[in-house]
Amino acid sequence: MSAPRMEPVTGEAVTLVNELVRLAVAQRASDIHLEPKHDLMQVRFRVDGSLVDVQPIAQTIAPNVISRVKVLAKMDIAERRMPQDGQIAIELDGGKRVHLRASTFPACQGETVVLRVLSSAQLLAFEHLGFDDLAKAKLRDVVARPQGFIVTSGPTGAGKTSTLYALLQLIDPRAVNVVTLEDPIELELYGVTQGQVNTRSGFTFATGLRAILRQDPDVILVGEMRDAETAGIAMQAALTGHLVLSTLHTSDTVETIVRLVDLGVEAWIVANALSAVLAQRLVRMVCPHCRRPAKLERDFWDGDELLLPAGSDVVRPKGCDKCMRTGYRGRTGIFEVVELDDELRDLVKAMAPARAYREVFDRRKIPSLRRAGLRKIQAGLTTLEEVLRVT
Repeated sequence: MSAPRMEPVTGEAVTLVNELVRLAVAQRASDIHLEPKHDLMQVRFRVDGSLVDVQPIAQTIAPNVISRVKVLAKMDIAERRMPQDGQIAIELDGGKRVHLRASTFPACQGETVVLRVLSSAQLLAFEHLGFDDLAKAKLRDVVARPQGFIVTSGPTGAGKTSTLYALLQLIDPRAVNVVTLEDPIELELYGVTQGQVNTRSGFTFATGLRAILRQDPDVILVGEMRDAETAGIAMQAALTGHLVLSTLHTSDTVETIVRLVDLGVEAWIVANALSAVLAQRLVRMVCPHCRRPAKLERDFWDGDELLLPAGSDVVRPKGCDKCMRTGYRGRTGIFEVVELDDELRDLVKAMAPARAYREVFDRRKIPSLRRAGLRKIQAGLTTLEEVLRVT
């Protein structure tokens, strides 16, 4: 069996890869997708969470582009039958250095490459996340306490880590010892000790969290509650004088509370440790350069409640050069924030079903994610379609 033919890396491929990265950074893309097809290589950017087509690459140069990425990422250029991963650093015009994580995947029409633009991640200020004034006040109060357990929930890509990083900014790292355990570390935080789990070597969330507790921490950030052991250690830490922040892959605040009890941690520990629960989603904001006024075409409901009737004034995306013809530019968060009080703690201790929590939330008029989205629609920041898409 003959060895696979290695494509020469031409000057054209070098220029093309650099130009793709430059364009991706300019458009605030988080990922670059290079997908071989029968007649060309499709190129797509993930911008504000959605994939956008850009100019495809001709079939004649596509293999050279893949080879150029492999060379930069220090991959085996001859290996085309196994997935590979690597890191890339490219210096663009003006001396700007961009870091990327490269991943290849052998597909039927050729190797697919995805480049994650690591340099695109930015530390967002707490004020810019999208919380309303009441939620801001609640969270500032909870974070200022010397101990407790704060959990934010949502699907992958909902901005949970960005929220936790923003909450950490409300804490002065010079006055307290802040330690994190992440997978992976997404941003380097000044004054914070950050650790990354390595499951291959046995450095899991549970073992790492035990080690952190011997580091005299005041504030602990755990990237994710993946199992009962990690959740148990985290909540015991919250009960013994530490402020703990973490995430869960659950859909809303009710499901988060029920899941924490279902993980096997004793209900009284969950009840006494838990300070606040957040659920969140990211919605794309209508491009300010091309948005236009419109009338809502259909009623907007949250369960049995009519939130916005048809005919209401809203804004619509149009599409322009500034937003890559998508009509959207940038994202903002919509949040459901619940602070635990005695009534909710009693429900947790009684291992109450989700229905019981929802009845309390309805009685207190705690805004749901969809109602939080309504405020963004009324403010002209996003569209009904975006809120329905994520809630």
